Amino acid sequence: MFIDTHAHLFFSNFDSDLEQVIENALNAGVTKIIVPGTSIETSNQSISLADKFECIYSTVGIHPHDTAAWTPDLIYELEKLTKHPKVVGVGEIGLDYYYDFSPKEKQIAAFKEQIALALEKDLPVIIHNRDANEDVMEIIADYDGRGLRGQFHCFAGSIKDAGYLAEKGYYISFPGNVTFVKAENLRNVLKSVNIKNLLLETDSPFMTPVPHRGKRNEPAYLPLIAEKIAEVHNLSIEEVAKATSENSYNLFGIREKSDNLTYTYRIGNNLYINVTNRCNADCVFCDRKGEAVIRGYNLKMKKSEEPEASEYIKEIGDPSKYDEIVFCGYGEPTIRWEVVKKISRFVKNNGGRTRINTDGHGSVINKRDITPEMKELIDTVSISLNSTDPKQYAKLMRVDPKMHAEMIDFAKRSKKYAEVVMSIVGLSEVDTQKAKKFVTEEVGVNFRQREYF
Repeated sequence: MFIDTHAHLFFSNFDSDLEQVIENALNAGVTKIIVPGTSIETSNQSISLADKFECIYSTVGIHPHDTAAWTPDLIYELEKLTKHPKVVGVGEIGLDYYYDFSPKEKQIAAFKEQIALALEKDLPVIIHNRDANEDVMEIIADYDGRGLRGQFHCFAGSIKDAGYLAEKGYYISFPGNVTFVKAENLRNVLKSVNIKNLLLETDSPFMTPVPHRGKRNEPAYLPLIAEKIAEVHNLSIEEVAKATSENSYNLFGIREKSDNLTYTYRIGNNLYINVTNRCNADCVFCDRKGEAVIRGYNLKMKKSEEPEASEYIKEIGDPSKYDEIVFCGYGEPTIRWEVVKKISRFVKNNGGRTRINTDGHGSVINKRDITPEMKELIDTVSISLNSTDPKQYAKLMRVDPKMHAEMIDFAKRSKKYAEVVMSIVGLSEVDTQKAKKFVTEEVGVNFRQREYF
């Protein structure tokens, strides 16, 4: 159910009861544990634990505290360790200016050379950052577009930093300090991070969550951190577990990915309808041609696998028990407009609400104005504006620039029959304020900025 991506189980305070600690974790639903090395010695210890316990995986690296004696020859020792089949990353590496255990220039050299090793071996990095945010972010920016993957553990950066890292595809995790009473600022950062970019960690034996604060931390306490994340993001703990486990698979490859195709999936109190994987656009931020997984649900669907409306209706059951029935997958729902209408009719006849998430090209796709057909079937139309600039829009969505005008026209026509919301993805190159003004004042509908994924 849960994966602890950061637990230093080689520390001496686990020596007397490690097997019990592992059993406690398994009983708490923690099925996998990653043990990051912090030196050559502890990296070897981490590998030994991975050999002994099926649920443990290892990462190897030299922590900034241990870089005072750094020499380039240490890379060769780490490189040998990466060949072990249960080594899934390079870490814990990074910078720490809080203590003076190692000169800054040594830390930076070790950090960069270990990143180079990770890139060479196609392994993710686990990054430590304490009182060194400016240098860490500057170094990470240098690797933009070079295939670097990684986790920023025990995240202590700003909301802006978190947004940048999420946009670049990095993962972020928070240990037990996110449960502390006075950690409201940290929870505000957590709230800004899409669940698709979050991992779970305890940082054992440190950062013990409430109500065990002051005691030795251990992986069995991971559900307490998951509960706090669920609370902040208004999700169920099951949703947090499922999404973060899928994220762990994506980054570290340590879990079997489910091949079970999902037709309907629940997030919060909404039920989402996976109508099709087909789309007339090919957005740069969409994973439709990749894994097509969201929050642990496999939405990868061939045309031959698309079910009829009756199959969806069967899975919906009583639509009134959900806040909304949402037509949204990794495809354009209006490609199967007749199926959407049949499902919507059932939902509306049985006391439910409907929303369709669309690129706004439905009339072009169906070769007629479909907006009047929404009347009394679709309550909300959420349209991907993405940019007010037709050229930027075309570049982001990989469509003809003229589709921008078609999308705007679709929005204006739709507001006669349903509530309309136009949204943009939170990309740094998109002018959010300009988009909001355009949507609310020129188009006359509601505006939303959605998370990057």
